[in-house]
Amino acid sequence: AGMKFFLQYVGCFIAFFSAGLLIISTWTDCWMVNADDSLEVSTKCRGLWWECVTNVFDGIQTCDEYDSIYAEHSVKLVLTRAMMITADILSGLGFLFLVLGLDCVKFLPHEPLIKLRICLASGVMLLLAGLPGITGSVWYAVDVYVERSSLLLHNVFLGIQYKFGWSCWLGMAGSLGCFLSGSLLTCCMYLFRETSSGRLHSAYSLRKGYSSAMTVVTNAHLPSYQTATSKMYAVDTRV
Repeated sequence: AGMKFFLQYVGCFIAFFSAGLLIISTWTDCWMVNADDSLEVSTKCRGLWWECVTNVFDGIQTCDEYDSIYAEHSVKLVLTRAMMITADILSGLGFLFLVLGLDCVKFLPHEPLIKLRICLASGVMLLLAGLPGITGSVWYAVDVYVERSSLLLHNVFLGIQYKFGWSCWLGMAGSLGCFLSGSLLTCCMYLFRETSSGRLHSAYSLRKGYSSAMTVVTNAHLPSYQTATSKMYAVDTRV
């Protein structure tokens, strides 16, 4: 039981930070950053929703939102948006389900098997959240790297060259955290399913046997004429 509690709390801790990293990654503006900022007087970052320029001297930042969500955007941008939003929703739901499944939370306190299944369901959600998260962030990073390498290979200089930034790294870290917490909850918690089921069955059998024994003992202590009178009274009452 102690190991089960420990795994629940570790999985909850990792799931909380993983979901937070994915959400921060999705809604921050530094998926791409200018690669050579030594000659620049400003740092340029591009996110999934807007582009920001920060002056290196006074720290003033100005951001420009992209025209519209329905505007003509690159396939890389649209698919990364969709995958990261999906990862955010699944990781958030997985964390909420995990909180409900914790033994310290007073939700279905007399249904240990149901709470264990809730933990398993949250683990599956976290695993599913890690898949689009890692796919979107790694694909975006690889695409930025390939684009920059191809320009350098062909000696093409377009003014500003980008590399992937810290928002992309946060997406990768959050996705890996979802995989880790989901694995803990699905693989390790599955080992406790048979143990919990056996304990519940044993407790039910013991309670049933104890109830039957008490009934026999009670009837044994009653005189026969009292037992017969009680039965007749019960029949008259029903009539």
